[in-house]
Amino acid sequence: MKLNKLSLSNQKLFNRYLNLLPHELAAFSFANIYIWKALYDINWAVIQDNLCIFFRDPLGCFMYLPPISGEVGPQVIEQAFALMDKINQNQDISRIENIQQQDLGYYRSLGYAVREKYPDYLCLRSELAQLKGNKFKSQRAAYNYFIKHYDYDVRRFNRLARSGCLDLFGSWVKERKSQCSDEVYCGMLEDNHKVIRAALVNYQQLNFTGIVVRINKAIRGFSFGYRLNDDTFCILYEITDLSIKGLAQFIFRQFSQKLKDYKYINIMDDSGLENLRKTKLAYKPARLIAAYIATKR
Repeated sequence: MKLNKLSLSNQKLFNRYLNLLPHELAAFSFANIYIWKALYDINWAVIQDNLCIFFRDPLGCFMYLPPISGEVGPQVIEQAFALMDKINQNQDISRIENIQQQDLGYYRSLGYAVREKYPDYLCLRSELAQLKGNKFKSQRAAYNYFIKHYDYDVRRFNRLARSGCLDLFGSWVKERKSQCSDEVYCGMLEDNHKVIRAALVNYQQLNFTGIVVRINKAIRGFSFGYRLNDDTFCILYEITDLSIKGLAQFIFRQFSQKLKDYKYINIMDDSGLENLRKTKLAYKPARLIAAYIATKR
């Protein structure tokens, strides 16, 4: 089996497979896959007309997504596990991530052990854009505070903003780490520094869309993401100056208003972090999109 290193030139091929069936999880996007090159050696292979994507780091190898095709046969999954087992000294690391709810029964029927991963949070765009009603009272108050107290400018992200956004993210990470007592979370902050740099460097090629908020001509917030399908846009990152009250609520609402072609906004998963879970639930998602991990028994 030939493994190919992931490159930007693979985008058209990946999209052909990704578009064969509808997907709701944010992971099913070339942009989402590609940015992880900052942390993983990413390779892919086509096995019996199934696109198989393998992530590898010093700990071992796993599949970021299940095999992608119109129909996945059991032999494809077996071959994928055989490849991972050959690489992994500890075969417990061999796994398939981001299995969707509708495929859960199939993997179980083949004898694989399946456990739940962190779900994606799916919100109605119209609710985020309007912040109406009592359930959004606190977000609306923060938004109103910001527009009353700050002179701001909102523009689409462009390459000229990249340096300022990276500087802001560096300051954001430093501030978060100064308050951080969780070693895992601190490590995730550093990892995200690498990932967001990869995203911004390849922003145009990966078809990201985003906005930048300036206060006194300085970048104080930015947010960007990507189209998942005709109905759903995924907000990949939202970074703001933590000292500016209401800016986070302002940029989230502004971006949601600009995404009027979409019915839903996927605000990604919570990475198992309680504070992030509470923040996402505060925006009253319409539903959670389950994701699963399959391993051999």
